[in-house]
Amino acid sequence: MSITYAIIGGTGVYQAGDLANAEEQTIHTPYGDALATIGEYQGKQIAFLARHGTKHNTPPHRVNYRANIMALKQLGVEQVLATAAVGSLNRRFRPGDLVIVDDVIDMTKGRVSTFFDEGPVVHVDLSDPYCARIRHGLRDTAVGLGVAVHHGGVYVCSEGPRFETKAEIGMYARFGGDLVGMTSMPEAVLAKEAELCYATVCMVTNWAAGFAGQPLTHEEVVASMRANVDKIRQLFFTWIANDTGERTCACKQAVGGQQPLVGEDGQ
Repeated sequence: MSITYAIIGGTGVYQAGDLANAEEQTIHTPYGDALATIGEYQGKQIAFLARHGTKHNTPPHRVNYRANIMALKQLGVEQVLATAAVGSLNRRFRPGDLVIVDDVIDMTKGRVSTFFDEGPVVHVDLSDPYCARIRHGLRDTAVGLGVAVHHGGVYVCSEGPRFETKAEIGMYARFGGDLVGMTSMPEAVLAKEAELCYATVCMVTNWAAGFAGQPLTHEEVVASMRANVDKIRQLFFTWIANDTGERTCACKQAVGGQQPLVGEDGQ
C-alpha cells in the first residue's frame, strides 16, 4: 500500500494519534536522516513526522527541513498537512483560533531554502505557496465537522529561536502579515520544489509582542497548542479519509519534474 499522505506536527503535536499498526522508520536521504511514524487510518497509509522531534529537542532554525521533505518524497508521499503554533498580529485572529494560511512572508536569515543549490537552475513559482485544493478541502471539512477555522491569512516566518521584538512585529504588520511563526519557511518552498501538495493549519497560541501586556513564554505556547490538538487531528484525518487522491492542482508540476544535483555531503 502506497504512502500518499503525510502530517508534519509542529509545536505541541509530537505523536501521530489515530494511526493503526504504527511503526517508526528512519529514512535516509542525501541531506540527512529523518524519523517518521508510518501507520494506517481508514485504509490509507499515512506518514507522521514530528518537525522538532518527539521530545521537542530541535529548535526551528536547526530543523533539517530538506531531509524531512525529501524523506516524505522518497516514501512516495504526494500530499502534506502541517501544523504550526503562531502568534497573532491581527485582532481578527485570537488565541485559540485555527487559521488555514494562504500566503507567507519569509524573514528567515540563515536557512538553506532550496534543493537546487548545485543545479539545475530552478526558479519555482511561489505565488500560491500553500496548495489551494487542500486549503479549500480543509475549509469544507471543518464546516462539516463544525470546527471553526479562518480561511486565509499571511504567515510571517521569522528566524527564531528567540521571539520577535515589538518593532519587528510592527514592521510585519505593516508588511501585511497576520500571524508570526518560525517554521513555514523553507518548509513550504521545499515542498513546492519536491512537487508535493502542502498546506498548513496554524493554531494561534498567543498575541505577538506588543499586542499583549505581558512577556511571552514557550510554556504558554505549548499549553495553548495542546488544548486544541484534538481538533486539528480530527480535521486532518477526516480530510484524508474523504480525499479522492486526485491532484487537480499545479503542485505536481511545480518544477517540471526536474531533479536536483546532490553532492556526497548533501550540499
